[in-house]
Amino acid sequence: MQENKSALESGDLAELVVKGMQERKAKDIVVMDMTHVNNAVANYFVVCSGTSDTQVDAISDAVAEEVYKHAKQDPWHKEGKQNREWILLDYVDVVVHIFKGDKRSFYGLEELWGDAKTTIIES
Repeated sequence: MQENKSALESGDLAELVVKGMQERKAKDIVVMDMTHVNNAVANYFVVCSGTSDTQVDAISDAVAEEVYKHAKQDPWHKEGKQNREWILLDYVDVVVHIFKGDKRSFYGLEELWGDAKTTIIES
């Protein structure tokens, strides 16, 4: 008997992540399509910024709630909830990066994966 799984496509999952970010007024949301990048660790990176550690934490919670509400998925791995300067939510095919302030430019993920197709989400 085959199990009936309603797995969400990674592009649809990335859209849910963006929706969660928008609900908490995330800044500078960028979706990086990594599907054609050699040695990429995921199909999509979704990156945004928050203006305070409280907002970074709230964005993280909103993303997790949105994904769970519609896809019944929890992140496979989480990092950064303690310091709230860079929170990472790993959904395997989609990796979410939520940065506080200047940490985003310091780490330069967009430049590091510059060959990814990048979509800037208007606020």
